Amino acid sequence: QVQLVESGGGLVQTGGSLRLSCAASGLTLKSAVMGWFRQAPGLERAAVAAISWSGALTYYAESVKGRFTISRDNANNTVTLLMNSLKVDDTGVYFCAADQSWHIATEQRMSVPDNYDSWGQGTRVTVYS
Repeated sequence: QVQLVESGGGLVQTGGSLRLSCAASGLTLKSAVMGWFRQAPGLERAAVAAISWSGALTYYAESVKGRFTISRDNANNTVTLLMNSLKVDDTGVYFCAADQSWHIATEQRMSVPDNYDSWGQGTRVTVYS
């Protein structure tokens, strides 16, 4: 059974940083595209960042480019999202997700929530001014 557990959320002032981690079990992490998604109040879940099996391909939402960095450690089954220069608009619940299907990874595909088959419970990030 696949289990994804997020950690690292919290309350932070604008301009601050947070590091989110996703611990994966029950899957072969190196075979899965991994993504981070954000759900803000009243909005649909949207992709923030994603990373291909090898880490060679990444996707970032326009709003986080240059501020967020996604990385993966397949040996330790973890995926990390480093968030710098946080803004109030970054507030939301952040979910880790895995796409274990066999496919050719593209940025477009990695940005679509419906392509992911496993999800964590989320970790809340609140940025205040």
